Amino acid sequence: MLSSSYSKEIQTVQAALSEAALLCRSVQDRVSVTKGDRSPVTIADFGSQALICRSLREAFPDDPIIAEEDSALLQTQTELREILGKYLEKIRPGTSLRNALKWIDYGNAETYSDRFWTLDPIDGTKGFLRKGHFAIALALINEGNVAVAGLACPNLNQNIFLAAKGWGARQGESLIQVSTDATIRHARICESVESSHSAHGDMQRVVEHLGITASPVRLDSQTKYAVVARGDAEIYMRLPTRKDYVERIWDHAAGAFLLTEAGGKVTDCTGKELDFSCGEGLENNHGIIATNGRVHEEVIEALKTLNIGQTTS
Repeated sequence: MLSSSYSKEIQTVQAALSEAALLCRSVQDRVSVTKGDRSPVTIADFGSQALICRSLREAFPDDPIIAEEDSALLQTQTELREILGKYLEKIRPGTSLRNALKWIDYGNAETYSDRFWTLDPIDGTKGFLRKGHFAIALALINEGNVAVAGLACPNLNQNIFLAAKGWGARQGESLIQVSTDATIRHARICESVESSHSAHGDMQRVVEHLGITASPVRLDSQTKYAVVARGDAEIYMRLPTRKDYVERIWDHAAGAFLLTEAGGKVTDCTGKELDFSCGEGLENNHGIIATNGRVHEEVIEALKTLNIGQTTS
């Protein structure tokens, strides 16, 4: 592994993701409950967050962490707590439930800092539940810009992806790069499985406008960023389903940075760079367009022509 000014961060991310992925693969019963926003959450979400936040706090005690989950639901769910304890015990023998809940809540920072981590312990929980693709996504944001990122994608071969500023993007030990195909009609597209996550009808309008002939590949989670980053597709579109929707940084920071370091480009639907300086929300952006860079402007121009995703909240 080549040297980097972020060597300690890279090593910490790799180890933490490996440990969390091991826990996620060990959860066979897929126990889940529904949160207040009607989205599912599983033992794997809580266990992954506990393990990663513990590792980050141990290595970088002064760094805040903005993560998706907290322990509030577990406080009222005795069965979930007991199952969580069983799985954490397998990974870290001697872990108490009290410590596990404390580790989860290390991820409860809410305000923007000059340097902080953002974590999605299971990105694509519905995919995880259906045994499809999911990702564990972790990124370090330094002065408003992503500096280090890691994605664990257990259902892709060599599933740990890492990136750091000036260090490139890697799958395992190997550097990865985006596709060099600049012919828009050849573009292979990744799209969210859930229609609530991306406007499938609008995407079809874009595909027809651009003359793209390949059928879209629908994948859960930030796995889509990894697929484009390693050259297996050219475009990932997450088109807004409503004008007031605000994307969360933990859903995009790691994947977007990995793709950028692999030579790709990521903006919102208007062509603006993603702004990670607003706290947990991408308040200054609307939708996500991620490509190999060669076809990016054509996609943005199509969106403008079709008036898709052009009104910010």
